Amino acid sequence: MTVVIAGAAETDALGRLPGHSTMQLHLEAARNALADASMTKDDIDGIATVGTPGPIQIAHALGITPAWLDGTGVGGSSFLFHVRHAAAAIRAGLCRTVLITHGESGRSRVGAGRYGMGPDSLLGQFELPYGGVGPPTSFTITALRYMKETGLTHEQLAEVAVAQRRWARLNPRALYRDLITVDDVLASRMVAYPFHLLECCLVTDGGGALIVTSEELSRRPPVYLLGSGESAESPIISQMEDFTTSKAFRLSGEAAFAEAKIGHDDVDHLMVYDAFAHVPIYGLEDLGFVGRGEAGAFIAEGHTSPGGRLPLNTNGGGLSYTHTGMYGMFAIQESVRQLRGEAAAQVPGAEVGVVLGNGGMFASAATLILANRLP
Repeated sequence: MTVVIAGAAETDALGRLPGHSTMQLHLEAARNALADASMTKDDIDGIATVGTPGPIQIAHALGITPAWLDGTGVGGSSFLFHVRHAAAAIRAGLCRTVLITHGESGRSRVGAGRYGMGPDSLLGQFELPYGGVGPPTSFTITALRYMKETGLTHEQLAEVAVAQRRWARLNPRALYRDLITVDDVLASRMVAYPFHLLECCLVTDGGGALIVTSEELSRRPPVYLLGSGESAESPIISQMEDFTTSKAFRLSGEAAFAEAKIGHDDVDHLMVYDAFAHVPIYGLEDLGFVGRGEAGAFIAEGHTSPGGRLPLNTNGGGLSYTHTGMYGMFAIQESVRQLRGEAAAQVPGAEVGVVLGNGGMFASAATLILANRLP
């Protein structure tokens, strides 16, 4: 059975939305995705989401009694896992059409709980005592080791933010659109060495939703799921096997490319989760698009910018477009737009897109390979 994404839409607005609860963000995104797919809630028999509210609450709010649910929560990559799991469920006959939703009041914190980590948790025992508190300080562990071992410079790291701002400038929905230079990045406030403010993701409110179904049930030109993969390495960053490469990135990518039966030269468009500026560098290398230690120079030379040979994070990414806390949904949305020919910064002739999601601090990963036609 051929599985497709038949609907994809975000909330009406992204950014600062203090008048929206998390549930409202989920439901607004669901409404928009259903309209995009020319479907109604009565067409849905599967629900997937992460966090609170969960899939049962979303189904109840929409008036849906699902035959299949998925509440997999593995950080920002969760929505890529949901697409993969939905495809497996549809092929197995467990359900016919799955609605995947995301809503997060990351900026306004409407109804959000306080951040905390139990002292008996792995992070509480082995990282918090040494100052590793949350993504900015935890991600420095990998970034600094990568810079030491590969020779990545501060200027090359800054080029990631510069390249993605070039894409954001072309996207009216991007939160930050003014062009920036390497000097601008390096002059921005230091958050946690080596990360300057412009090398750290945004914090926003927003949401998105997807409709996954079979090609036979799709009511608009579909986006095909050619391949997918998932993996996980360690719940805490200090226990990664190698700080300069993500095993989960590599394994999920290998599985997706093997299933899709395509090569890297077939890829027209790439979305790599970019909570911090070094993550796209790992993605380029761990997915096999460039060799070890080569990604920084590859980006600095303009290959991922508009007009480059491997367009990367064409909506502006988490660094300039939006980042609610779990960004993976927005990476999928942009790839779907590119393959439909509907993106604000459209890549000419885009037929195949790859989406790589990161969860936690290199804890989990999933890769989707999407196309607007079958090979």
